[in-house]
Amino acid sequence: MCGIVGAISDRNVVPMLLAGLARLEYRGYDSSGLALMDARDMTRLRVAGRVADLAQRAASLSGHCGVAHTRWATHGEPNEANAHPHLGGDNILIVHNGIIENHRELRQELTARGYRFTSETDSEAIAHLIHHLLGDSDDLLAAVRGAMQRLQGAFAIGVVCRDHPDRVICARRGSPLVLGLGFGEQFFASDIAALLPLTQRMIHLEDGDIAELRRDGIRIVDQHGETATRAARTVDVAADSAELGQYRHFMQKEIFEQAGAVTDTLARALELGCRAELFGPGAEAAFAQTPAIRIVACGSSYHAGLVARYWIEEWTGLPVSVDIASEYRYRNGREQDGTLVIAISQSGETADLLAAVRTARERGDVRIMAICNVAHATLTREADLLFLTQAGIEVGVASTKAFLTQLVALYVFATALARARQTLPNADLARLGDALAALPAQIAQMLALEQDIEHWAQELSHYDHTLFLGRHTLYPIALEGALKLKEIAYIHAEGYAAGELKHGPLALVDENMPVIVCVTRDALLEKLVSNVREVQARGGKVFVLAEPGTEAEFDGVHRLLTVPVEGGNLAALTMTLPLQLLAYHTACRKGTDVDKPRNLAKSVTVE
Repeated sequence: MCGIVGAISDRNVVPMLLAGLARLEYRGYDSSGLALMDARDMTRLRVAGRVADLAQRAASLSGHCGVAHTRWATHGEPNEANAHPHLGGDNILIVHNGIIENHRELRQELTARGYRFTSETDSEAIAHLIHHLLGDSDDLLAAVRGAMQRLQGAFAIGVVCRDHPDRVICARRGSPLVLGLGFGEQFFASDIAALLPLTQRMIHLEDGDIAELRRDGIRIVDQHGETATRAARTVDVAADSAELGQYRHFMQKEIFEQAGAVTDTLARALELGCRAELFGPGAEAAFAQTPAIRIVACGSSYHAGLVARYWIEEWTGLPVSVDIASEYRYRNGREQDGTLVIAISQSGETADLLAAVRTARERGDVRIMAICNVAHATLTREADLLFLTQAGIEVGVASTKAFLTQLVALYVFATALARARQTLPNADLARLGDALAALPAQIAQMLALEQDIEHWAQELSHYDHTLFLGRHTLYPIALEGALKLKEIAYIHAEGYAAGELKHGPLALVDENMPVIVCVTRDALLEKLVSNVREVQARGGKVFVLAEPGTEAEFDGVHRLLTVPVEGGNLAALTMTLPLQLLAYHTACRKGTDVDKPRNLAKSVTVE
């Protein structure tokens, strides 16, 4: 959730550190700080505020070695005393992402040794522990490794020492960390976005790795204390992909990037005809033989999994279970041998999801398939099969293009599964593929509704509560639409299967409860019309997004907008777009911080 960045260079690192933090602001934070080491001079600067505040106070600083941090409060309130970097003894400064589960025991032990704690954080224990283990030694890396052996929990850390201004140490367990390689300078960060303006040559550290960065190179030691070689890769992501450009917010920019993201995600799938080989060696046999599908995910990714359940069951007849990752791992049970477990994640570093994947392996002889947007994430390395989405960098906390490309990947998977199991005729498989090929153009058509949606948003911004209704694959999209409105507009919103109205939600309906309904031209249309009439009869204000040919069924509703596309099997994707726009423009009307909503973070790397 927090962001960390470090650098050692022949030139001043302060602008690099501040620019890196600015590019990590999307991860969510409430305080920021940096530390510099230079010729045995040690400088620490912390603010209970934004990176812009930190930059203003750091304008006169310079140094050739340093670390920086944006903190999202977990232990202790957001104030300067709890902000990072934290001081260990009189010469160690550290930054930390994650949670140290045994920090209380460490705090008691270190206090008994004479260390004085000045914050409420778990992170300060790391700093004092490293200082204690370093002692009179000259081996900073060994002290960090010794501390790692004592720490329980998930973390990524950066360490600098006044007595060793020629090096920066960083390490990871559970939380992501990437190295950036330069000429006469080296970097690390919790996300590649922080490093893109500096270098595109990256190394993703493995779990348990420790790296020592010097100006002229790096040294990596693995969890066993052995020198390790990790492959350096050129990251093919433009530095300006995390720049705002002509748009008002990153969320708006990313909504309008979705046609391109879908095109890129589909390129190889359309070329190969949505076949199992897209997912890696052994996929054909795994798809043909699996007795069941288990999907695990969190947040928007969970909603994508709920949509996929309809496709998979309808096209293959296989039973599909969809679980919230944080609940799955705490349920007892066994997985049927051969079950295909699909783990969906934008970052591939979500703590609950990784724990669920490992739990699934313990519960049976399963195959793990990852759908992820990051090529070298922990999830992708641990999976047996993989489909990489091509959403690119997503800065806004509320997922848009990452969610849509997950839906695309799951549609491709469901088609490939049906092909491998021979459960659909070739003509039907061809129609499914043709629908995908037309999707990018349909996305552009749906986004042309923005001005109409703005009028809805102007009205919606005056309400405190909203219901979203849908049926079949649009039920999960109702959940997703409600989540987006909650996340960024701070309006209490709930999504329901429309058939559930009479089982409770209808009691909430009156003139102060707007009800947003997504309508497709399918076999459930008549039933959905009845649900809408139930709302109208109670005085509810109904906002209908209707596919062409369904408008006549909704005379008399409060607002009716005919969308330009009949989505068919892909209606879940096309109807997602106006709901994203609705949440975005409602948030703009309310004046919220769209890209960085309160209390939330982009990457949830702790439980």
